[in-house]
Amino acid sequence: MNDQAKGDEIQVGLVDADTHVESFRQTRSNRRTELLEDYVELIADLIDHDGEARQVDIAQRLGVAQPTVAKMLKRLAAEGLIQQRRYRGVFLTEEGKELARVSRERHQVVESFLCALGISPETARIDAEGIEHHVSAETLEAFRAFLKR
Repeated sequence: MNDQAKGDEIQVGLVDADTHVESFRQTRSNRRTELLEDYVELIADLIDHDGEARQVDIAQRLGVAQPTVAKMLKRLAAEGLIQQRRYRGVFLTEEGKELARVSRERHQVVESFLCALGISPETARIDAEGIEHHVSAETLEAFRAFLKR
């Protein structure tokens, strides 16, 4: 093995405690925001496509019960990401629109990267849905740079 190849090897084994803590902290944080991002992205897509986002449509698209959606919509409202108007559906606040835009863009970069690696479009779409929430800014930038080549 040449020196460059040796330098590119990934070290396997136990990492130091601080690194371990930070990686798990980051993963837990990503999981907490994952649902918020999925909901605001879907709400933005429904508004763009149908002109409105209704609770029933959100439940159908996510494959969950309406009470589950109602609970999450209350959380999104408390976070300042949506506004609900009686009999008029769900609307994104400016903060919600920005989160949806960033989430959608991150998803598109990850999906495009996976397709560039030769992953089928259908698999890339599905895999990107999970990866997009856990990819760091550094990794996302590397994906972008790769795609520009």
